[in-house]
Amino acid sequence: MLARQPHPRVSIVAPFYNESDAIRHFFAKVTTVLDELGCTDYEIVCVNDGSKDDTLTQLVETSRRDPHVVVVDLSRNFGKEAALTAGIDEATGDVIIPIDSDLQDPPELIGVMLEQWRAGFDVVLAKRADRSSDGYLKRRTAELFYRVHNRLSDTPIPENVGDYRLMDRMVVDALKLLPERRRFMKGLFAWVGFRSTTIEYVRDRRVAGNTKFSGLKLINFAIEGITSFSTAPLRLTTYAGIVVSLLAFIYAAAVVIRTLVHGIDWPGYSSLIAVVLFLGGVQLISVGIVGEYIGRIYMESKGRPVYLVQRRYGKRRDAEETR
Repeated sequence: MLARQPHPRVSIVAPFYNESDAIRHFFAKVTTVLDELGCTDYEIVCVNDGSKDDTLTQLVETSRRDPHVVVVDLSRNFGKEAALTAGIDEATGDVIIPIDSDLQDPPELIGVMLEQWRAGFDVVLAKRADRSSDGYLKRRTAELFYRVHNRLSDTPIPENVGDYRLMDRMVVDALKLLPERRRFMKGLFAWVGFRSTTIEYVRDRRVAGNTKFSGLKLINFAIEGITSFSTAPLRLTTYAGIVVSLLAFIYAAAVVIRTLVHGIDWPGYSSLIAVVLFLGGVQLISVGIVGEYIGRIYMESKGRPVYLVQRRYGKRRDAEETR
């Protein structure tokens, strides 16, 4: 693998949604790490995803003090995947590093990532070797999601690897070619491929504030991920229909045989109701799965943009806009 330049332009991409309590900690930590690494040519792209608190105000004030900070203010809350897409689209660096603003993913890994990039890797993944900072239920559901997704999908995603990673400009340019609007970024990162390596770390607790992902949002996120990269659920409904039909045929044959032998119908109102309810449940699940895919087709067919930018802030962006 060819070695890269020693001092690339680095773009840090961080989505923000109601993170006013964490902003001060975030910039203090990230800028300290970059300064210690000797990075002089860098930018911190902050995407305000329709925050309701004073997140935008703090970000704008920071951008006025620090010329390295760029703020992209979206017109409303589009969700983390859209905000991450906006930040990646805005980034101008040779390497792009998405990171959460809550500092659960330690910025100290940036130096290790750059070393691996200089060695020739296009993507450097950060894998969570220890997730004890997350709750028990979140850890177990995450394990289940990775297991189910990778079993069903033709594009497996690395287990316990989030958005925190380093990507070469070539990888980001490839991501920009992908046209879908309902974006599951972990899957898109995996789909583009390129030469990658993995480093492990222990995930910390949030420096401030609370997580914005509720249990229901995590479930919807998992469904989004599975349906974005696999049609296996549709095939499973077909298999379920075949199995249920076979069981119904066996049940009907048993009724006929018993009637011929004993001369009476097979009693069992409760069992009949159970079978009817079971079949109804299978049908509703099947309709729901088909509806999920039809919904995705419907949203993609509209052709709406992934996000809308209300305004950009930052000395570098202001200079570019006045040219």
